[in-house]
Amino acid sequence: MKLFFKYMAVIIKSRMQDKVSFFFGALGQFLASLTSFIAVFFLFYRFKTVKGFTFSEVLLCFSIALISFSLAECFARGFDQFSAFISDGTFDRMLVRPRSTVFQVLSQTMEFSRIGRLVEAAVVLVYALHTSTMHFTAGRVFTFIYMIAGSTTLFSGMFVIYASLCFFTLDGLEFINIFTDGAREFGQYPLAVYGKRVLQFCTFVVPYALVQYYPFLYVTGRSSCSLYGLLPSAGILFLLPCYILWRFGLHHYVSTGS
Repeated sequence: MKLFFKYMAVIIKSRMQDKVSFFFGALGQFLASLTSFIAVFFLFYRFKTVKGFTFSEVLLCFSIALISFSLAECFARGFDQFSAFISDGTFDRMLVRPRSTVFQVLSQTMEFSRIGRLVEAAVVLVYALHTSTMHFTAGRVFTFIYMIAGSTTLFSGMFVIYASLCFFTLDGLEFINIFTDGAREFGQYPLAVYGKRVLQFCTFVVPYALVQYYPFLYVTGRSSCSLYGLLPSAGILFLLPCYILWRFGLHHYVSTGS
């Protein structure tokens, strides 16, 4: 961890060499996400509820999805850019260094400009909590924080899958964005609004419903099942098969000859 924080400090210092560029990058991230919020706002301006969910409840999902995805992009961005590391020979250099490849890819790059999204998500979250009628207990507060942790690790795991497939394709497969950027967009609403089939897919295939929808029901009081508060563990456990796939791909990696 000491070395990781040292890498982080180096990256922050390099980004701060051009503060104006960093500021406008963060502002761009803020404005890009703002369009999604505006879409939600106008939807509820016309329809007061969506499938029985109120504006405040949807904003709660919106903020959790945005916070989780932004944190995953910030700290796991190296896996999202992994195809470039293979093509330019960067990963070959990592293989001869005395640290694990996972650690090196994680610390290769961090996108702190995502702070723009985090600021917006924090503002939306405060507003959602202020206007909601939810009664928070210690268990629900824990579940809420655990939802963010589980969602962040789930998104990070999807980035690891994307990187693992690059061992065989040598280039990124854009269809993975369906499960990363797509999950971020879908996760801005409770997953039940998309229908039974989507909810089943997000429960048993990509377990996003386990870290978003079911804990959300418990947090908002729509379900009294306290076990829902433990379901975000699925996001953390999801890292295990992702790591196994990474190790499998690494075992079969033969370099690009760069």
